[in-house]
Amino acid sequence: MTETREIRKTGQLELPVERKSIANQYNIYPSFDIGPDLISRGYQSLANGLSQSSVIKIDGYVGIIFESVRKELTQAFHEIDLYPHWINVEDAMKSEKDIEQMIEPYLGGNDPIFGRVSDLELIDFFDPKKLAALSKIERKAPIIFYGIGAELVPVKGPSVFMEVSKNEIQFRSRAESISNLGASKSFPAKEMYKRFYFIDWPVLNRHKNSIKDNIDFLVDGQRTSEITWLKGDHWRKAIKDYVQSPIRVRPWFEPGAWGGHWIKEHIKGLSEDVVNYAWSFELIVPENGVLFESSALLLEFSFDFLMYHAGREILGSDFDTYKYEFPIRFDFLDTFDGGNLSIQCHPQKDYIKKNFGENITQEETYYILDKKENAKVYLGFQQGVTPASFKTALQYSLENNKELEISDYIQTFEANKHELYLIPPGTIHGSGKNNLVLEISSTPYIYTFKMYDWLRLDLDGKPRPINIERGMQNLNFDRSGNTVKDELISSPRLIEANNDWELEHLPTHKEHLYDIHRYTIKKEVSIKSNNRMQIFSLVEGGKVKVKISGVSSVFHYAETFVIPASVKSFTIENIDDMPVKLVKAFIK
Repeated sequence: MTETREIRKTGQLELPVERKSIANQYNIYPSFDIGPDLISRGYQSLANGLSQSSVIKIDGYVGIIFESVRKELTQAFHEIDLYPHWINVEDAMKSEKDIEQMIEPYLGGNDPIFGRVSDLELIDFFDPKKLAALSKIERKAPIIFYGIGAELVPVKGPSVFMEVSKNEIQFRSRAESISNLGASKSFPAKEMYKRFYFIDWPVLNRHKNSIKDNIDFLVDGQRTSEITWLKGDHWRKAIKDYVQSPIRVRPWFEPGAWGGHWIKEHIKGLSEDVVNYAWSFELIVPENGVLFESSALLLEFSFDFLMYHAGREILGSDFDTYKYEFPIRFDFLDTFDGGNLSIQCHPQKDYIKKNFGENITQEETYYILDKKENAKVYLGFQQGVTPASFKTALQYSLENNKELEISDYIQTFEANKHELYLIPPGTIHGSGKNNLVLEISSTPYIYTFKMYDWLRLDLDGKPRPINIERGMQNLNFDRSGNTVKDELISSPRLIEANNDWELEHLPTHKEHLYDIHRYTIKKEVSIKSNNRMQIFSLVEGGKVKVKISGVSSVFHYAETFVIPASVKSFTIENIDDMPVKLVKAFIK
């Protein structure tokens, strides 16, 4: 078995070390050029950069295989006649039993999906006496403190931070090559993901924020056999430059039980060794990263770091409300020749705060980017459906493995291209097969209460969890009958038009924290930010050019990009032969 298969279990390709040239198509590796010769590659170059230091701290994110880092760097140091003494900082953690007791209140008991977002700090995972003792170890230099939390050791020396993308963390968890924070072994992948989401990522994100200005070397450690790295000062300066331009995160793609084939057919460069693609994490920033490029070398770091360094520049006047939580997400749901999504709902705002510790809830809309004949959207209740009758039908179907005649309870609408369907919290809904949905939502993204899932199995051959009770606690049965068509299907309203462009308002529901506009551009349009962040997706047409202070960026069909609030004004030019359409989402 190759090393790659041992470390990661996925059909997805690793991020290439060098940028691949693309031509007039959706770019799966969008990058920001920070100037020549700033990104380095390989452990040998990193060892050379650290060679004058007597004490080094190598910290990093969960998912980094630190013993592999130690092995590679040891060999690189030996090449330059240095023989460092390595001290594993994780040996100073509390006992695994104590850590399990500490995190237990956040893990939701036996619930397979949901816990509560942790408010713990990384220091809480360590024994203070053991941590302090590490700094008193007397060894011949150089000494390298390594592992999660190395920056907590009270010694002076260059700080290295090993970053890894969250998709790679999940691929590694499926291969059981990594463990959770404070754990000595791997668990089943879904169990690990729950702990990542509710414990590890919140804890380590707070740690990243606290040390962001101390990092001397940022290392992209997601690849199995190669690293790229950037000096901390160059990284921080590049971030300040980046937020004066359009931001496009690196998207990633996942198969699913209902997944389709639109993405496989329309987005080039993805692995073909997958059963389907159900999701594109187009802009789900708790799991997306951004790519910097220098002399064709690529380095990825998390969008979290971008927010910690430049959240106010990105969100502008909305920063005081949302702080480091980027509030809007864009993603694709692909059911082309696939299956129906589950019949589902999302939690009310008070419920998600009380039960899961989230500050905002999952407020969705479906924008139909593409469809085939007879594609449907399931939305709202039939007139007269009662909570008791619906719950009884769901439970009977689940307990007896009997199909439910869903149209007896849920309304179905023909999916129309470029139509917007509104899904405020508590709304029963689901996309039918043969849609390519651009899902525009507030950022929380895992809080789906599946209430009926067509009796199918997940890709692992097991039933997907059903949450009838949680769904019933959140459903709004007033969203039924004619109210659904009147209030949950957006009616576009023309705001302004001229010979070059027109602007429409696609009103969202009063409970949505964001609103949506749509531009149709024949030539070009100039837009002011008014100190507010704006998110665009090209939903019709080949490509556009975004011009900011004389610098141009080109975006293609189905690509999403963020215009930070710090960009005072910009121009979008149609460089296609036909009029193009872009949807824009922004905070109300």
